[in-house]
Amino acid sequence: MTTDLEVLGLEVKRAQYRNHRTMDAALHDVGITLVQWDALRAIERMPGGSGHDLAVATFQSDQSFSALATRLMDRGLVTRSAGRGRRLEYALTDSGRAALEDGYDVARGVLHDLFAPLDETQRAELLRTLRLLTADA
Repeated sequence: MTTDLEVLGLEVKRAQYRNHRTMDAALHDVGITLVQWDALRAIERMPGGSGHDLAVATFQSDQSFSALATRLMDRGLVTRSAGRGRRLEYALTDSGRAALEDGYDVARGVLHDLFAPLDETQRAELLRTLRLLTADA
């Protein structure tokens, strides 16, 4: 039997959509969106990261990340400062760190529920398989 690759691709997309929809709804309770929380995570992971580096890390265009960062600055969650040349660098504020930590608390529960149908062996195999698929990305 041959696996229908179109169906496989669609199921991967459905799983991603379910994760995003569920996570976004849960993060709403702590006052941030999934896109905002993702940006805060990227800024935390990449101290002094440029807007371009952060856009790539969050799967956004430079322009989209810049607009998002402006909204995060308006909310007092991040700061932006001049780096080398025309480079802009971002950092979390104390409020941004608090929002990030609240998001991590929410995410743990959402992800636990999302992956509950899989046992540990299946989770490890899924992770291995997805890493294999994205190794060249």
